[in-house]
Parts: sequence; structure tokens; C-alpha cells
Amino acid sequence: MRTLVQRVTAGQVEIEGECIGKIGRGLVILLGVTHQDTLEDVRFLAEKCVNLRIFEDDAGKMNRSLLDIGGEALIVSQFTLYGDAAHGRRPSFTAAARPETAIPLYEAFIEAVRSYGVRTETGRFGADMQLAIFNDGPVTLMVESRTK
Repeated sequence: MRTLVQRVTAGQVEIEGECIGKIGRGLVILLGVTHQDTLEDVRFLAEKCVNLRIFEDDAGKMNRSLLDIGGEALIVSQFTLYGDAAHGRRPSFTAAARPETAIPLYEAFIEAVRSYGVRTETGRFGADMQLAIFNDGPVTLMVESRTK
């Protein structure tokens, strides 16, 4: 399981011009699922994301987590995080899990983040979405679950 985590001042997701999710200060988390992922990966990444110390403290050091600042999360599924562009010019997405595998894990990840008390908005799995991301810093990290 792979996440692209972005520290933001605000973020929102739209489908066909309608805002379906909007947050203030917090994290936009793009989530990719691969074939071997399990609920163990979900739990690991949710805990890691909410506790990442990437928000500044009073001294200007990245020392606070999403939980510490009372921030929000916008979670959006993104199978292209498992795109492989190593060969040719058209990426291969064979490493991305099919919807029957990915959807339950995506939904479990959302619930796992919410279980920490984080106000969480989401995109819609498989939809053509437009994201407005106001990256703060910018701070962007790729965070992956443990190697199997």
C-alpha cells in the first residue's frame, strides 16, 4: 500500500463541478493499493499518516502531527501511484489492485484514519475527480506499508 501525503492549508475534491469533500489545515492523502495489501497495511499506514511529525511547532521545526494540531484529512484513491513508467512511454498499471480488492481496503483506510478522531473527507473511488490542493511548504512524502 502506498500513500502520497501532502501537508496542506486547504484541499477539496470535485466531481462534475460539485464539491464532494473539503478540508482546511491538514493532510491530503492519495492512496494506492496493490494486490498483496491487507488490513495490516491499512492499520500501519493510517497510524503512520496521522502521527507523521510534519507540522511546525512554535520554534518552526517539523515536530507536530496531524493529531497534535487537530488537523483534517482528505483521502482520495489513486491507482496511478502504482504506475510503472520504466519501459516505453505508456505507464503500466498492472501492479494496482483491481476494484474488488482495492475498494474494501480504501474504505478500511478511511475508517482507520477516522478512528483516531480525525475529521475526514473523501473522494469517490473510480470517479474522474478534480483536486484543489494548497500544499503547505511544500511538504510531500511518499509513505509505504512495510515490505512483505
